Amino acid sequence: MFGDIFNLLGQQGPDAWFQTATQLALNIARGEDGDPNPQPVERQRLEELAPLVGRHVDALFGVSSEPVITAVNRSSLTIAALSQWKPLIEPMLASPPSMGDNLEVAANPMMAQLVSTLGPLFTGFQMGSVAGHFSERAWSLAVLPLPRIDDQRLLVVNNLANFAEAWSLDRDEVYVFALAQEFVASLVLTQPGTGDALRALLIDAVREATAAQSDLLSRLQTMINPEDLTSLMGNPESLLDGIEMPEETDATRAINAAASVLSAFFEKAAHDITEAILGPRPALVEAYQRHRRSDARGEDAAAALFGISTQGPHHDQARDFVASLSKAHGLGVFDALLRVDGLPSATELESPEVWYQRVTSSPLA
Repeated sequence: MFGDIFNLLGQQGPDAWFQTATQLALNIARGEDGDPNPQPVERQRLEELAPLVGRHVDALFGVSSEPVITAVNRSSLTIAALSQWKPLIEPMLASPPSMGDNLEVAANPMMAQLVSTLGPLFTGFQMGSVAGHFSERAWSLAVLPLPRIDDQRLLVVNNLANFAEAWSLDRDEVYVFALAQEFVASLVLTQPGTGDALRALLIDAVREATAAQSDLLSRLQTMINPEDLTSLMGNPESLLDGIEMPEETDATRAINAAASVLSAFFEKAAHDITEAILGPRPALVEAYQRHRRSDARGEDAAAALFGISTQGPHHDQARDFVASLSKAHGLGVFDALLRVDGLPSATELESPEVWYQRVTSSPLA
């Protein structure tokens, strides 16, 4: 039986884990309602507002860009997320977890092969589940500040409409805010320098995630006793017993500082642009912050896949960081985020003026 399984998995090629992730993610994203396409009238309204929002974004950064937006359903955002995340996850597969020094691998070649085969598939299951649930409520890829491989801009119109209805908000203000947030995020996260800086931070976070996976696979390999395997099938969650979440490290502090400031800047810029177009929108500000704290479990899980925490005191620090610098120097100071040296460190998160002095005196400024 195991020989047949190995042959089957071997025939699927090196990307079998990603195919598994895609199938699982789409199954979740379609949901109970079948994931309908956005209504033509809603898509048209989004496209009408896009050029107006785009001009404000261009003025903020002093650039000229095409204000192109694509209205999509949850499945399309899921596919886009998987494509963007794949190159960030692949290093975990290129460096397989250690099987442990105390295991007699030679004496149990079947189990060793089973674990090494299932390892990538576990990654696919995890990534697929996360991507599917990510699109349940997410508006766009802007909610997760990760480097992007292209400047494709997608908005899940049905999720925006549901948010507006749930919080009794006018749809135009939600559309303007979401457009501004995605336009700003797309511009920043597609910059080569910013992308390289984020990838460097993510390398260490991915290594820590690989270490955590090693604990899981090592435990699986030790369950070579039929009684243990029977128990595992009856209670799969027992595999996680005794495996603790890693504590905060320099790597997580670094990626969290950068990611939280990027998210806070995207939010602040979107609110300012919305206010410039439609006037003050305090209800929208409050609704979005509450949504991020209480209704964003899918986005939180997606961030955790990369060692990023979307909750915690560092987010309050990031909002204060952005608010204080924009008040003192204007929101345009954050054009430094377009450069390879623009991301703040964990120490600078607590001292905004230190970051400001560094980026304004940088040779790249």
